Amino acid sequence: MRAVMVRYRVKPEMAEENERLIRAVSAELQAVKPAGLSYQTHKLPDGVSFVHVAMYGDGVLESPLLGLTAFKAFTAEIKARCDELPVTQELQPVGFFSSFD
Repeated sequence: MRAVMVRYRVKPEMAEENERLIRAVSAELQAVKPAGLSYQTHKLPDGVSFVHVAMYGDGVLESPLLGLTAFKAFTAEIKARCDELPVTQELQPVGFFSSFD
């Protein structure tokens, strides 16, 4: 398993637009249901910082996100929405549990 975390901060006036774009990505993921992907996005208490965590199953060589129309729209203008640009970090999974379907 491979995990990646991306964090960034948007301009206050862009927070709602950023959330709208994230919801569109989530909706497309629900429709497409790509195999080998777990994806979560969280807004931090400041209301303008976001964290995305993608976990990829063994054998997933390229992120399924890259082929999504909504993800392309989300990333197209990310620099213009941000006060703090995205920082990507590889995570080393130590443990994982989920009781969700």
